[in-house]
Amino acid sequence: MAQSQSTNLSPIEVQNVESHTDPQMHSPSSTLSNEPIKLDIEHAVVEDDPRMWSNTKKTAVLFIISGASMFAGLATNIQNPANAQIEQQLHASSGDISLSLSLFILVQGNFPIIWSAISEIKGRKLVYLLSIGLFVIGSAIVAVSRTIGLVIGMRIVQGVGSSAVWAIGAATLADIYEPHQRGTMMGVYYSAPLLGPSLGPIFGGALTQGLSWRAVFWFLVIWGGIIFAAFLFLFKDTFRKERSVTYQNVLILRLQEQQSSEAKDELRNISKSEMGGEQTTAKDIEAQPTVIPASAIKDVKLSMVDVNPFPPYLSIVSRKNNLVMLVASGLTFAFSFSITYTCARTLSMYYDYDALKTGLVLLAYGIGCVTGSILGGRWSDRTLARLTAANGGVSFPEMRLESTKIAMLWSPLSVIGYAWVCQERVNVAAVCVMLVPSLDSYPWIYASTLAYLVDANIGRSSMAVATNSSFRGLFAFVAAEIAVPLQNAIGDGGLYTLWAGLIVIVECMILLVLYKGRNWREASIEREKRKLGAM
Repeated sequence: MAQSQSTNLSPIEVQNVESHTDPQMHSPSSTLSNEPIKLDIEHAVVEDDPRMWSNTKKTAVLFIISGASMFAGLATNIQNPANAQIEQQLHASSGDISLSLSLFILVQGNFPIIWSAISEIKGRKLVYLLSIGLFVIGSAIVAVSRTIGLVIGMRIVQGVGSSAVWAIGAATLADIYEPHQRGTMMGVYYSAPLLGPSLGPIFGGALTQGLSWRAVFWFLVIWGGIIFAAFLFLFKDTFRKERSVTYQNVLILRLQEQQSSEAKDELRNISKSEMGGEQTTAKDIEAQPTVIPASAIKDVKLSMVDVNPFPPYLSIVSRKNNLVMLVASGLTFAFSFSITYTCARTLSMYYDYDALKTGLVLLAYGIGCVTGSILGGRWSDRTLARLTAANGGVSFPEMRLESTKIAMLWSPLSVIGYAWVCQERVNVAAVCVMLVPSLDSYPWIYASTLAYLVDANIGRSSMAVATNSSFRGLFAFVAAEIAVPLQNAIGDGGLYTLWAGLIVIVECMILLVLYKGRNWREASIEREKRKLGAM
């Protein structure tokens, strides 16, 4: 079997692979000429290439990770209908309940950074199994808890366990699909967790009213167990170390250390007298280029000690195009979380709806999100294909963001409409109608921005998505803490008029990346190449 072309690279050459952002698009002249075809690290030759798998096999992978992401979304909101019973039976305060929710969100958003780093060394499957196993254990302990402290602690464990799929789920899709397919597949994949906020209250309300609050968490145990079995028996790892910049960079450092050690040992055995008219020095040895031989990946075994998530995280954040998009993503997710949280509160306080009726109303949220995610993803791929054809068959990641413009037109207006429908206590049918367009635009835009982050960070897709998850978790944590005080102070009308203004800012940030992101990204790549070359 052919070895990867990316394994015979110097440190500078490994970094150079990022400069070719659309290697699958080659001009006919380059193919027919004697010039070598440039491959980026994403298209390095690997054994059992996941992108060559059958559509059936790829769809099975998509189905499994979508199921996993759905329970990750459910776990966030399914507790809400049970909060009253938990307070009563465990003698907890409303502050304790809020803490169990906000800490879950915070951990779920930020722990993917750790899972992502591990997956870039040990592969995706191991991370899926470890994380889902933790989720099942945490859910089971919550179900038998007798104190609120144990519930809060195990909700944190649940957050750790459910967080991996947020990061490496999208990275898994990047492993098996080409860039021109990712928008559609990201839309399908992301529609699953978006069902959580709408289905969670329905399942939670039905289980709590029919059985007890503990049944909610036993339900999560069963679902998690099914997903664990699916990953164990049906999922084949999609990770290929030859296509991971993180793995290659760690490998380079290990090989440099190994070569340095060998050079020192050799110098001890060399006579200080001139040999053949020339004297060999440490400087001469160190000046030789570090080249990774084809067998190096097998010769050097990386371990968990080599996992340090912070340099890759800082590398993602240090790119201006990434940072602007990450802030925009965090704000949009905070809006999504805020609207479901406060909508449930509005329905309970002013419409006298119980948990089950509230969940049924929030189905409008799910319908809007699923529709926007799937349609937005497909439109994203169509836009990328159209612009690529118009650009002579050459594409770059920022092209995809052009597809978000259509959703930008109705997003702020629909949010303002929702704000004042709730403020004026209009019939609940109007609330449902306004929820659909308000939340349809959010996943429409997000499907493209998530695919952009994957496409713009070649070889670092899982860390890019993990960093995105971190920003989302931080912004959602803040939104959870300030949503109710703001709702009490300025009402739904004021709160969501404010959010409409923030959404306009988000749209401006996305447009900024659309028009300036390519220059920012290429400048960052050049800066990183110079830094690596100076090492």
